[in-house]
Amino acid sequence: MTYQTLLYEQRGPVALLILNRPAVLNAIDATMIGELDRALDAIEADAAVRALVVTGAGRAFCAGFDLKDNSAERAEGVAQWRPILERDLAIIMRFWHSPLPTVAAVKGYALAGGCELAMACDITIAAAGTRFGEPELRFGSGIVALLLPWFTGPKKAKELLLTGNDKVSAEDALAMGMINRVVPAGEEVDAALAVARDIAVMDKNAVALTKRAINRSYDIMGMREALAMALDIDVLIESMDTPESTQFAEIARRDGLKAALAWRDARFGGG
Repeated sequence: MTYQTLLYEQRGPVALLILNRPAVLNAIDATMIGELDRALDAIEADAAVRALVVTGAGRAFCAGFDLKDNSAERAEGVAQWRPILERDLAIIMRFWHSPLPTVAAVKGYALAGGCELAMACDITIAAAGTRFGEPELRFGSGIVALLLPWFTGPKKAKELLLTGNDKVSAEDALAMGMINRVVPAGEEVDAALAVARDIAVMDKNAVALTKRAINRSYDIMGMREALAMALDIDVLIESMDTPESTQFAEIARRDGLKAALAWRDARFGGG
């Protein structure tokens, strides 16, 4: 399998999928979404694959959805935003709903949609020094996959999301239940592959059915409906022209994304 935005390796019974847009911290654009769908279709159809590890090339796992994605830049109003955000939610949740066990090997940055993708995997292993967070509200956007309350509880979720904190350490993420384990920097992929290989030894059907049973427990608690309702809210947020989102977009168009992010951070004392 060859892709523009992904790398793929098969390590025995384990598939290794690498987000490969390192120049933009592996930000997810429309091309990557299409390629992730194709890759997951092929991986899940391969009887020889028993587990999946996902990681990022370069110095980051994923910085979220690409703010310069052409489809999002042109969107106006609810009718245009809804299919874009439904597509974004669907690709994140493919890792949650996949019949294969999914393991994220995270390093550098896992922000916004990248943070959500890391949490959507069944097991998440992070390198020391990784920074997690969802800063969307800081520039007038909403949350695509509102998974955080299901892992941290409402108090921490509200604190992190309403402040837009994007500097959560791997150790704090572990303590809050966002991830499973912290390992020394540079060892995250090997650690994730080791976990995946341990799972791959077991009966594939038994693993898939057990994962399905766990996920159904969350469905019974209302997770699927809650994510759909949260997406409705995100559609409304994205389709509104707020002073913050308008100024952020204007600076990004005029001076570039780096300048827009600097403006955002300056409003919060740089943090």
